[in-house]
Amino acid sequence: MMKILLITMLFLIGLSLIPMVSGQAQLGRDYRRADRSSAGIAPPAETTPQAVVQVYAARALNWRGVFGVHSWVATKPENAEEYTVHQVIGWRIYRNLPAVASAPGVPDGRWFGNEPTLISELRGDAAAHAIPKILAAVASYPYPNEYTLWPGPNSNTFVAYIGKQVPELRMDLPTTAIGKDYPINGSIIDRAPSGTGYQLSMLGMLGVTLAREEGIELNLLGLNFGIDFYKPALKLPFVGRIGVGDH
Repeated sequence: MMKILLITMLFLIGLSLIPMVSGQAQLGRDYRRADRSSAGIAPPAETTPQAVVQVYAARALNWRGVFGVHSWVATKPENAEEYTVHQVIGWRIYRNLPAVASAPGVPDGRWFGNEPTLISELRGDAAAHAIPKILAAVASYPYPNEYTLWPGPNSNTFVAYIGKQVPELRMDLPTTAIGKDYPINGSIIDRAPSGTGYQLSMLGMLGVTLAREEGIELNLLGLNFGIDFYKPALKLPFVGRIGVGDH
């Protein structure tokens, strides 16, 4: 038994080193000077008349990025000249502000120097129909004034909640989106974030997800392990997706 535990610990430690060795998670970055500019993924609002919805995730700042990502949703109604970025930001709580923030912003901005990955996208009529549902989900999020880094509720809990309310987004949040499995209002069984299946979760620390988009995912203390059969890939904590659709 001790040998199995030791091998498991060494395996997890090895996985945790990969984000640092690969440069995905960089330590010691000064948030005041970190790059927050556009990554050039989103279509420019001023030259894109159609409605657009995009979901992004990027490695969190400094040591947090070793473990997981921060995610957010950007919306642009038809003929709008700017995007609105919807996200949960933990530091707002310490300034007596709501954790949920919806404000004009750069939809594909680098998260303190970390490159964003596009998770889901809708354009045209599909986006136009989804935006009112997204705004309703933002308004009904049960934890607007709460933030807990682990196991949640956090930024990934917020985005997962939107995904459950707006299943047409079919968002497959990465296994590094710690907090995406945090139960809403304590429910044990709920929709998967993609809306294409279901998940069982106990306080966000133990559970299983079975869905078309996510495949099979096991949550152990907030760390997710999974297999995607629809787009064949192995899904690991710290590392994320390895296989088809790997960014």
